[in-house]
Amino acid sequence: MILVGAVAYDPKVVTIWDIIKEFFHDEGCPMDYVLYSNYELLNDALLAGSVHVAWNSPLAWVDAVRRTGGACRGLAMRDTDRDRVSHVLVRSDSGIASVSRLKGKTVATGAKDSPQATLIPLNHLARAGLTPGDDFAVRRFDVLVGKHGDHVGGEQKALASLLSGESDAACVLDLNWDRWSTDGTADPSRVSVLTTTAPFDHCIFTAVDKLTPGAEARWLDVLYRMDYANPDHREMMDMEGLKKWEPGRTSGFAQLTEATERLGFFDDK
Repeated sequence: MILVGAVAYDPKVVTIWDIIKEFFHDEGCPMDYVLYSNYELLNDALLAGSVHVAWNSPLAWVDAVRRTGGACRGLAMRDTDRDRVSHVLVRSDSGIASVSRLKGKTVATGAKDSPQATLIPLNHLARAGLTPGDDFAVRRFDVLVGKHGDHVGGEQKALASLLSGESDAACVLDLNWDRWSTDGTADPSRVSVLTTTAPFDHCIFTAVDKLTPGAEARWLDVLYRMDYANPDHREMMDMEGLKKWEPGRTSGFAQLTEATERLGFFDDK
C-alpha cells in the first residue's frame, strides 16, 4: 500500500483523491491518501516516513531539498505545472510604465509563503534593482498561511487592493490573471501587465528513500495511465487543473530557491 500525502487547501481535494484512489485500486496498485492542513506538516510526514509520496507545492519541494540535503526525488507533475509565470500588474492610468517607477510605491502580494504571488515576483523586482521594503512598500495579504498560495484568497485580495487604489501594483500568477481578466473580476482595459517573471515550475510529487524503486515505477505507471479522454478521470483532472501527468523535473525551481535565499524565507526555520 502506497500512502500519498496532500494538503487540504479546498474541500474539493477529498473528491480529487477519492477518484485517484479508486483508479489506482482498479489498476491493481493499492494506494491511500492522508490530508494535512499545511505543507510543513506534510513534509514532516514525508521525511518521517509516514507517507511515501508528498504532493508538494514548489516551496515545499524547495524545503524538502533543503531539509534532506538534496536526497529527495521529483516524481511527476501536471502539464500545467510547467513554465508558469507571474505578472506584476498596475492600473493602466497609473503612469507606471517601467519597473523603476515602482520606487516609493506600494506593491500588493499574496500570502508570505506564496511562491507565485509573493516570493518569485518580489525576487524578480529585486533582480531589477528594487529592494522590497526599502525601495517600495510591500502590502501582503496572509490568507491561509501554510497552504503556500494554493488558496488564492491572498492573491485575490492583492488584486482588489490594486483595483481600489490602495496599492500601486499587484502580483498574480498568469493562470489566475487569465481567469480574472475574463470572468469579470477585473477589467483588462483598466489593468496592464507591467513586468513578467521568468518561467518557473509549480507542484511536484516528491519522494525520499522510503519509496522503493519498484513501488515508484508501479505507481508512476498507473498515474501516467490517467486519461483526460476518459470521463471517469476528467472530473478529477478538471478539478486539479491538468490534462496530462508529466514526468517531474526539478530545473524549474531554481528561481524560487534564489527567492527564498534572497528574501531570507527559511532563516528562522
